[in-house]
Amino acid sequence: MDRHTQHKAAIKSFREATYDFEAAAVQGALAQLCAPDVEVHLCHPFGDLIGPQALYESAYAPLFAAVPDLERRDFVVMAGADAFGHDWVGCGGHYTGVFAAPWLDIPPTGHQIAMRYHEFFRFEDGKVVEIQAIWDIPEVMMQAGVWPMAPSLGREWRVPGPATCDGIVPGPYDADKSAQSCQLILDMLEALVKHPKDPDPRVMELDRFWHPRMSWYGPAGIGTARGTAGFRNWHQIPFLKAMPDRGQHEEEITHHFFGDGQYAAVTGWPNMMQSLSADGWMGIAPSGKKISLRSLDFWRVEGGKIRENWVLVDLLDIYRQLGVDVFARLREFNKARSLARLTLPDGRT
Repeated sequence: MDRHTQHKAAIKSFREATYDFEAAAVQGALAQLCAPDVEVHLCHPFGDLIGPQALYESAYAPLFAAVPDLERRDFVVMAGADAFGHDWVGCGGHYTGVFAAPWLDIPPTGHQIAMRYHEFFRFEDGKVVEIQAIWDIPEVMMQAGVWPMAPSLGREWRVPGPATCDGIVPGPYDADKSAQSCQLILDMLEALVKHPKDPDPRVMELDRFWHPRMSWYGPAGIGTARGTAGFRNWHQIPFLKAMPDRGQHEEEITHHFFGDGQYAAVTGWPNMMQSLSADGWMGIAPSGKKISLRSLDFWRVEGGKIRENWVLVDLLDIYRQLGVDVFARLREFNKARSLARLTLPDGRT
């Protein structure tokens, strides 16, 4: 078995433990999967952690307490090596279950929620030595009816998995096909950063790289866009108007690109650096401040073009850098809401 297929097999026990979530099983699976000193980089407000137990106690245990029937559902599991020779496994999916108790000051709903995650695991000698992960916490806020910031331009919904239902990529690893998928993304990004330095949007060659029925699945707070027109209008134009120096600070960031069959992915902590110098993005006033962005992405290639792109950005960390405490604003809303744990009748007695 090739090493990338082995790494996907190694992570399967953790995926299964978090599907039927039970505390001891998840802690055991994390301990088995990870090196004792694994470096963990999580989205705001969790931050950086060391060790599998710290990951469980700081992130998983509070979520499990709030969602007692917590369930993991992966729709993408892929692996590959980046340009530095590092081996990665990327997982995308949703955590779901009944939101029964408050979590991160988000009031419970008593209904099922779904929170998208993009989680990347770097392997060395059969163990995970680094994790980079974003959980779409704003998505939970929206489902609870308490999103405290500007409304999204795009469509807010439960983002689907791949249309082809083949995101759990099996082995053996196809090096040639994987390299082709990854190169398509690299070529697309090379064309993309020509704009707005060159103000003509045609320099980005969107039609060359993107399928006419493309879907761009952005994080909650930005939303989903369909087709290049939707992508331009609901994400790219506001983003570039606000931060026109995109792609000009490459020496300050790191990218880890890898491919697996018709899928490609990127992770980095951070992997974008630019200045919020103009208005137009997510209702944020321009500050002129240079900010770092963590964007963890998956792409699916079909017929030589990008058909689907899943994007998670750590938006809460962006607000933090700009001096906006989203959780403090949430707590202001909560003065008129109950944060009591919910106990639902079983419907039979």
